[in-house]
Amino acid sequence: MFENIAMAFSAIRANKTRSFLTMLGIIIGIGSVIAIVSIGDSMRGLMTDLYKEVGINRVVTYISYEVEEYRMSDYFTIDDLEQIQEAFPEEIAYLDFQSSDSQDAIYGRNRLKIYYTGINSGYDKVQPVNIIHGRMINEDDVQNRKKNIVLEKNTAIQLFGTDDVVGRSFRSSINKDLDDYYVVGVYEKSMSAFAALMMGTGGDGEAYAPYTLMVDPDTWNFSLNFYVADGVDQSILQPKFVRYLAKMKDRSENLITYYSAKDEMGQWDTILASLSVAVGAIAAISLLVGGIGIMNIMLVSVTERTREIGIRKALGARTRDVLMQFLTESAIISAFGGVIGVLLGVGLVSLGGAALGVAVVVRPSVVLLAVSFSAVVGIFFGLYPASKAAKADPIDALRYE
Repeated sequence: MFENIAMAFSAIRANKTRSFLTMLGIIIGIGSVIAIVSIGDSMRGLMTDLYKEVGINRVVTYISYEVEEYRMSDYFTIDDLEQIQEAFPEEIAYLDFQSSDSQDAIYGRNRLKIYYTGINSGYDKVQPVNIIHGRMINEDDVQNRKKNIVLEKNTAIQLFGTDDVVGRSFRSSINKDLDDYYVVGVYEKSMSAFAALMMGTGGDGEAYAPYTLMVDPDTWNFSLNFYVADGVDQSILQPKFVRYLAKMKDRSENLITYYSAKDEMGQWDTILASLSVAVGAIAAISLLVGGIGIMNIMLVSVTERTREIGIRKALGARTRDVLMQFLTESAIISAFGGVIGVLLGVGLVSLGGAALGVAVVVRPSVVLLAVSFSAVVGIFFGLYPASKAAKADPIDALRYE
């Protein structure tokens, strides 16, 4: 066995350029497969992080707008919201209207457009909010529709020149005339570069406000936004909630839209996984091309070394010994190509991830499978040339010039 390996390395060293060109197909194939699968896995990880920013347990629900005639009762009021919260006290951890507004904020000569998100008290219990100054929106702010605002750190710096601005006020308009709003807290927002790209609001600032500021008490709202409590099975909650809402609004259940972030994340994960496998399979075709290249070169090698084969067989080498010699050589060429391909694929993906500031996912199982597959390709496509060499007649081989 060790003698075959030594002879294989000797033959590879004797034809370095040809051996490398033989490996090239395997290198490209393995590198492509590793890179594509890793990119797919990394994208799946990024999508998971993105939905963590949104909230895995988040649900948006509304009466479908595909109805023939939309009724005013299809909208939601603050009374509806309170009624729903009372009906599902254990299942729903947080509930509000899906409300937002984008308005200019003015402080002295500074003017900044701020994207306000209306929230209920307890929002920081279902979504991580890193408060660095002051406090979060509380129940008193919501119930009394107080003009209290929690600014994002960079927004505070752009508007006031510093982030420690609790107690200061600025002028803005949220659903009404220009008025004074008071900063009760400042939070620091941390998210991945990908999440920032997907969820960013351009150059706008960001802030939280009581959701009751976004709507008048008698306003009718299109949709509800809520977070399911941890440990609650959404597959059980969904039909129960849909039935309740359908009865509440006197609509059939098929007109109730229940939009779950968890379900959407699962759909994206399935799509990305399938796409990764499909594209990876296409890239793997280059492995077959590389295997054919190995077979072609090994046939040439057998022809060139016909006299060597004759001498070995004349000195007592068995057919099996010659077969193993050439199989070992083709397997080593393919395995080395596979290792180089893995290094190339992982290196390219890592460089790309570092440049984009994205965490790269490289599964060891994929790497092991790729290298193993490359060795199998070498053995499979080296079998015919090795068999041809092993079956050579020693007398004819010794006469070969």
